[in-house]
Amino acid sequence: MSRVITLVLVDDAGVSLGALPPFEVPEPWWQQVGGIVDGARRHHGVDVAVLRLLAADRPEPPGGHLTYLGQVTTPVAVPLEPVPVDLAPHPLRAPWARPCGPARSLAWATGELHRLGRPVTATVQHRTWNLSAIWRLDGEHGSAWLKQVPGFFRHEAAVLRWLASVAPATGPALLAADDAGRILLDHVPGEDRYTADDTERAAIAADHHLLQLRAADHVDALVAAGVPDLSGPALAAWIRRWLAPYDVSAVADLLADLDDRLDQVRDCGLPDTLVHGDLHPGNVRGDGRRRVVIDWGDSFVGHPAFDILRLTETLAPAAAAPLLDAWAARWRADVPGSDPRRAVDLLRPVAPLRFAAAYAMFLANIEPSEHPYHAADVPACLGAAAAEAKQVIRPD
Repeated sequence: MSRVITLVLVDDAGVSLGALPPFEVPEPWWQQVGGIVDGARRHHGVDVAVLRLLAADRPEPPGGHLTYLGQVTTPVAVPLEPVPVDLAPHPLRAPWARPCGPARSLAWATGELHRLGRPVTATVQHRTWNLSAIWRLDGEHGSAWLKQVPGFFRHEAAVLRWLASVAPATGPALLAADDAGRILLDHVPGEDRYTADDTERAAIAADHHLLQLRAADHVDALVAAGVPDLSGPALAAWIRRWLAPYDVSAVADLLADLDDRLDQVRDCGLPDTLVHGDLHPGNVRGDGRRRVVIDWGDSFVGHPAFDILRLTETLAPAAAAPLLDAWAARWRADVPGSDPRRAVDLLRPVAPLRFAAAYAMFLANIEPSEHPYHAADVPACLGAAAAEAKQVIRPD
């Protein structure tokens, strides 16, 4: 599956210049823009910074015919097609999605790297969408990554600082950060472990347990640093807040009993800790010698079971069972008298319910043209929560 791209160009003042003839890129995922930058240069000789998605011919990713907005800073020699496009400002538009936004962020990052004695010789745009913008910055001293995120993810820098001080090498090295959501990260060797097998997932779970055990003694400091507190009743209130505009009839009983369910989870005896929030193998990067957990923007203080549920989410029950058993055994050993397996069972429907609320939060904080990124996720997660809620929780 690929994408067909129509790229509407603007100058540095945001004035529309027209659109390049459509071209195809191999990457199907809408937020990946490296292929768009390469395609514009290869097919049309145009250097461009992709700003944002304008329109899609389908309701959700991946693939399709997509229209993006891109900025050029030099004259365009190729003929452009006049196209109607609404370029009016929007209050929810990300800083990197505005003309000159990428240039300002790259100027900050190159300045920080120069200060660190790592001058930049080339920059490559990799991603832009409502949740982040990512560039690679190369130089003689290696590569670094610039990531800029919206306000609800800005605690990622605080988490990375905490990881560096308490559990070095478990997360990317933070080189710099500012109050505009920009973070500068040192390169992590290896590849994202989307294809991790059951053995590798078991190792990820074991490593993460040690981290969460340490973090349990630091939750007050993490919350004070800006990490969202979704522990206990705070989680129920947060879920209800973001799902309030939606049809939640499929999970009405689950929502009505949510406080009681979370009280039962608390009675299982496990401590609140740092939760990654999206611990699938693709958010783990490794090179055969070490593994580093990346993308901590979804993190919060809450129950550790959310991460093992995410890590085993796509596995068949027979494959997930040994990982869950090992996870429970570790917590029983470290917290005598606790009942980790019952906590997992109680939280199974809450996990997709939390994701539904998270996607609802994203939608409430992005402009309408980018809604297709997440619009289908809310009902899908509500359906998954309803299905899990029908399962019988085994007795103590």
